[in-house]
Parts: sequence; structure tokens; C-alpha cells
Amino acid sequence: MKLLIVTVVANYHDRIIKLFKQAGIDNYSESDIDGYKNAPSTIMSTSWFPSEKSGAESNLFFSFTEENKIDHLFELIADFNKNLETNNPIKAVVVPIERSI
Repeated sequence: MKLLIVTVVANYHDRIIKLFKQAGIDNYSESDIDGYKNAPSTIMSTSWFPSEKSGAESNLFFSFTEENKIDHLFELIADFNKNLETNNPIKAVVVPIERSI
């Protein structure tokens, strides 16, 4: 069993859920988060309050699942990311579980 962590911008929320289902990952948790990039943007320099940073609405998903399902999901995510028109790919990491109860 491994811990899968996935982050997406809010626009991809429905798509990542479909990818989870295609990979056979039925049990997961999600949370709304704000994503930030450290690079200055033109939006910040043209805003009324340029010293205030605002994050991108994003989602964080995590699941304790089997490695073969994670492998399938990574293939699906790689295919999805190949066809993006934006600079916001789906990102995923896997963390090994040493112990669990």
C-alpha cells in the first residue's frame, strides 16, 4: 500500500475524479487549497494591491491505495498533461507507507 497525493487546479476537479475512476481508485479524500507560485506575474503588477498575493483555487487529493492502480493513474495523468493548453499540469507523488493501523 502507498500514499498517493495529487494536486490540480480547480478547473481539473471533475477530470481528475474521472481519472481516479478509470484507474480503479474508488477511495480517496479531497480538500480545497490555494496554490501559489513564487514567480512574479503580470497580474500582480497590474492589480490594485500588488503586494497582495492571491492563490489559484486548487484541490488536493490523497488515497491509500495499491501500487498497480497508482501506475495506471500515472499513465492517465501523463496522457492528460501532454495535451494541456495551460501551464497547470496535474501533479502527483507517491509516498511509501512504513506502518499503518
